[in-house]
Amino acid sequence: MLYWFFVKVFGPIARHRLGPTVTGLNNVPRTGGAIIAANHLAVIDDALIPITCPRMVHFMGKAEYFEGKGIKGKFKKWWFTSVGVFPVDRSGGNKSLGALEHAREIIEDGHLFGIHIEGTRSPDGRMYKGHTGVARLALETGCPIVPTAIIGSNLLQPIGTTIPKKGRTQVKYGKPIDVEKKSADEITHDDLRALTDRVSAAIREMSGQEYVNEYAQKVKAELKAAKEAEEAKAADAGTAESESGEAGK
Repeated sequence: MLYWFFVKVFGPIARHRLGPTVTGLNNVPRTGGAIIAANHLAVIDDALIPITCPRMVHFMGKAEYFEGKGIKGKFKKWWFTSVGVFPVDRSGGNKSLGALEHAREIIEDGHLFGIHIEGTRSPDGRMYKGHTGVARLALETGCPIVPTAIIGSNLLQPIGTTIPKKGRTQVKYGKPIDVEKKSADEITHDDLRALTDRVSAAIREMSGQEYVNEYAQKVKAELKAAKEAEEAKAADAGTAESESGEAGK
């Protein structure tokens, strides 16, 4: 693992540019498995947690990061693997179970596992409905969940930008939520939803975000569809105007 090499070498550069203020480090367990459950505003969130957390944090990354071709693809796969990221197929269902099983192994081996509870970046800075994967992992392993609020990263790196601007951010590690271990067949949907909502509420209390009771993926899909429809409408209008102009000649 080159995790600590990258944190030590590139961490000072990232801290200088992103200017994170950190609170609640005493809430991160010094030993044993735990889940760092955070909101998600920008790509740089996955740098802010490693450079502020005193322990190594393992993350999931979308499978596409590991499937690229050529030198660039191989480099990306090496990079993400080196810093403790492992692939997950985000299409859900059985395709995501392997990643969750790996996450459980990480926790049971006494390490920290980091996850963005919303499943994807917020499209507008608000906080969206949490997925229950974090709750299932906690209930099946009996590990504590550390609600973590990231603030300001979306202002430095708005959606569509690659290089973040220089500025200030905040990372708040909240009081751990203790979880009693249950066997898989004991866990109900209500258990999962209640714990997920509790974690989400703790994050929102620290971040001050407005809450949206919808999954961010759904909202993003709707926004994309609306944009495509608007573009198609504009293209049709342009075509009609062009044809009208030609007919008038």
